[in-house]
Amino acid sequence: MNKIYSDITTIVEGLQQGKTILYPTDTIYGIGGDATNETTVEKIFEIKNRPKSKSLIVLVSDIAMLKQYITINNELENLISSFDVPTTVIYSNPKNIAHNAINADQTIAIRIPKHEFCHALISAFGKPIISTSANISGEKNPSTFNKINAEIKEKVDIIINEKFDTSTYKQASKLIKINPDFSIEYLR
Repeated sequence: MNKIYSDITTIVEGLQQGKTILYPTDTIYGIGGDATNETTVEKIFEIKNRPKSKSLIVLVSDIAMLKQYITINNELENLISSFDVPTTVIYSNPKNIAHNAINADQTIAIRIPKHEFCHALISAFGKPIISTSANISGEKNPSTFNKINAEIKEKVDIIINEKFDTSTYKQASKLIKINPDFSIEYLR
């Protein structure tokens, strides 16, 4: 069976069925799936051989989708809208996300990618996508599709055609934490 797709409709149908994807993001290649589906999240931990104590991140299409899963105030909304490089934000007390995607301290890391394909895919899916770097836990993050471990390519259900890899960053995002009192910590 051919696992390589470029048709967003087919990819969205796969996500709706709980399938996992290997796809380009605004930073590096990721392993993803429905962030609201606990079975899919579990499969991603298994594919990556990642300890469950190390949380994953979530990608959302925009601020409106973000607000369905966390609480932010106007000041934070303005800050998030101002990011000019990929920035992942750790939020407290997420809601409507798969329980096994939420960190033990009740936080979740979320990013709004400024990547045409990611935005189109998440918008078409209508829900957040769980995301983690496309490597076996402990290995180096792959900077190109060709550097992704063959085991990952074999285990995911759907591989997104590499023609959508238009990211210029090729590295992990900046990382900040929004505390429950809405104060900000810059972590990376």
